[in-house]
Amino acid sequence: MLTSECICTHLRRAARGVSRHYDEALAGFGVNVAQFSLLRHLQRLDRPSITTLAEAMGLERSTLGRNLRVLEAEGLVALADGDDQRNRVVLLTEAGTQLLRAAHPAWEQAQAELVERLGTGQRDELVRLLNQLV
Repeated sequence: MLTSECICTHLRRAARGVSRHYDEALAGFGVNVAQFSLLRHLQRLDRPSITTLAEAMGLERSTLGRNLRVLEAEGLVALADGDDQRNRVVLLTEAGTQLLRAAHPAWEQAQAELVERLGTGQRDELVRLLNQLV
C-alpha cells in the first residue's frame, strides 16, 4: 500500500484501477471505458458541439478530437455541420446506439461490483468528495 499522503497519487492510482475494471467488463464490445463514456454523453446530450461535449466531459478539445476520430472511424459517431460554419456537432450513429444497448448490461455489472465493494453509503460519499475536487 502507498504511504504517500499525496492526493493526486492516490486518485491517479485509484482511477487506473477503476478504469481497468470497466475496461475488462467492456472488452468484448470493442470499446474502452473512456469511449463508452463519450458515447453515453452523446446519448444524453442533444447534438452537442465539440466544445459543449468537451466541457461536459471535462476534456480538452484536442483530446476529445482524438477520441472522436477513433469512434468516427468505427462508425459509432458522426460529425455534422452545426448552426454555422464554425461549429461542428457530434452525433451518435445507429451503430453507436446499438453498441451502447449491447454493452450496457456489462457496464451495469461492473458498476454493481464496485458499489458492492464500497457499499452504497461509501459510494455516495466518494462521489460527493470527488465532486468537491472538480
